[in-house]
Amino acid sequence: MQTPSPQPVERIAARFAGRWRQGYVRGKLRHDPAFATIAALLLQADARPVLDLGCGMGLLGQWLRECGHHGAYLGIDNDPRKLRAGRAAAAALRPALELRFGDLQALPEFSGHVVLLDALHYLARAPQQALLAACAQRLGAGDRLLIRSVLRDASWRYRITQAEELLAAASGWMRTGAHHIPTGAELSEHCAALGLRVSRQPLWGRTPFNSWLIVAWRAPA
Repeated sequence: MQTPSPQPVERIAARFAGRWRQGYVRGKLRHDPAFATIAALLLQADARPVLDLGCGMGLLGQWLRECGHHGAYLGIDNDPRKLRAGRAAAAALRPALELRFGDLQALPEFSGHVVLLDALHYLARAPQQALLAACAQRLGAGDRLLIRSVLRDASWRYRITQAEELLAAASGWMRTGAHHIPTGAELSEHCAALGLRVSRQPLWGRTPFNSWLIVAWRAPA
């Protein structure tokens, strides 16, 4: 996989309007390890389509294009502001990125990899289980469900993450606060009940947040 150098990061940031948003994009791409880790996993697999749930401004799609992924990309989010910014920034990209307004509890027809970055805990427990089931239904042979989520535990990272979630909701950057933050065991059990095998690893990088990467795939029949 080709990891974007500072020049591609600058190219991505320059596609967005406004100095504040450009600065946000630069910081996110440079310091959040999720983009490089997830791109590596997807590009090792193949160029299968990617469904990015809770895509925000479509930064994962932009990163994938810079890394050489040419498969279809469909991002779903319920924040019109972020979608408008993402569509404008991606207007000249080829292959195109599709950024669509939608509800995570009513997924479109799809077959391929599914990515869920920092979105699961904004749902209550029952809708989380329904979403995981819908994601599992969209995985074909060799496809992966990649979830980056805060996990509930007794760590100092979890306490800092709780405070950050409250601040994000109060500032209006997030449209809602956290509803249910699962434990690692709980999330693994949900995936296993759907016939998926699961691995879990820390994905906080240099941040103080209690972020984890859960990789799930369908167990052979």
